[in-house]
Formats: sequence, structure tokens, C-alpha cells
Amino acid sequence: MEIKALKKEIIRITDLKREFKMGDEVVHALKGISYTIYEGEFVTIMGSSGSGKSTMLNILGCLDQPSSGEYEIDGVMVKKLSRNDLATIRNEKIGFIFQSYNLLPRTTSIENAELPLLYNSKVSTLERRERAETALKRVGLAERFDHTPAQLSGGQQQRVAIARSLVNNPVVILADEATGNLDTKTSYEIMALFQELNSQGKTIVFVTHEPDIAEFSSRTIVLKDGHIIKDEKNNNIKDAAKALAALPKEED
Repeated sequence: MEIKALKKEIIRITDLKREFKMGDEVVHALKGISYTIYEGEFVTIMGSSGSGKSTMLNILGCLDQPSSGEYEIDGVMVKKLSRNDLATIRNEKIGFIFQSYNLLPRTTSIENAELPLLYNSKVSTLERRERAETALKRVGLAERFDHTPAQLSGGQQQRVAIARSLVNNPVVILADEATGNLDTKTSYEIMALFQELNSQGKTIVFVTHEPDIAEFSSRTIVLKDGHIIKDEKNNNIKDAAKALAALPKEED
């Protein structure tokens, strides 16, 4: 416990509530939840449909504001921020990865990876290209710089999306069902990549509904009906690279 206290807080959520008006009815999507995520953690957020995990992810990504409670990211209190400041937080502190990749279809891997830097006036054109190349190499796509999404497999497209999330050197990567459209083998390849990035110090928050995918993370938070019903360390983290190697070989 003492060691954890020394770790830097990346995300702090305090008594967070989110309510939506649906006609005359008020829907309580989040009902006063609190937790802290520390630098270097790999946290899975789980929950069935309607549990509040999508609402939670939108708030973590500064795409939505809570009705009450506090959200602090990397020491910045989000509720005090203007719309422009929120956009800056999204662009400079958060790396997003989506289930459907969200790549521009007629754009090459390198151009897709550069996208978050286009709005950063502090980064020159040359540095932008260099950062995108480095990120693509980091995810194993050194030979795919000039390929468009249509020329890439689903797993390769997700690797481009991961590279794109890394170019700004964010304090946290938010992944939304990032293996949801992938087969088991490709899912394990992507999870092995996430584990490698985490071992290099990246803080990752991974939303999934798949229990087997959660076994690759170091901590699992489970939401149900807007409450946290479980928040515990994973003392038996599965090695995704080993799980991948153990899969039956496909016949040619």
C-alpha cells in the first residue's frame, strides 16, 4: 500500500454522477462512483450493456461532463475547463483507440498516425512525420507506412489506431472495445502489444465486455447499474504472447 501511494495519480474520480433526461424520466447512468488510476497501471473497465461503462468512458475522454462529482486527469480538474481547454486535454493527454478503428479510409497509415499532431502548433511538419514513423515502427508496421486501411487487415488497422494514440505521448490510453471486431488470434496479438506498451510505462484504461480479455490487465473495475461492484488487482495476469503461442495452429 505504501508503494502505491508513491505512484503518480493519472486519473482521480470522486463521487461521480451522471444523469440524463429521457422525456419526463431521469436516467441515473452513474450513481456516485470513486476510484484512482495510477501511472503505469493497466486497468480494465467491464460491465454489461447499461452498466454505465460507455458513459464512464465518455467522461474519462472529456467527451462528456458529469452531472456532479469530480474528475481529475494528470492533476487537472476537468470541470473548471472551457471547451477549448477540454479539446487540448483530449489532444495532448489522452490517446483514443476505438472498436471500429476510426481511420480515414483514403489516407495512408503514416497520415492516419499523424492526425492528432495536425492540431498541435508546437510540432513541426518534420517532427510530426518522425513521431508517426516511430509510433508505427513501435507497433510493428514499419513496412506499411504507405498502405491505406483497405490494404490492411483488421489487426493491422487496429495497430495503426494504436500508433495514432501514441504520437502525442499521452498520459493515458483509452481503449473502447479495442478487440471487439477481431478474431481470437488477432485479439491476443493486440493484447500482447498493449502489455508491451504497459511494460514500457504506458497507463492504459481498456473498456471491454470480454472476461478473457480482462485477464491480460493488472486490475479490473466492474460496473453494474451505475455502481462499482468490483475493483480488484489481478494477481494472476495472463501473458498474451504466451496465450497467442498456445493457440492451435491454423491449417494452410
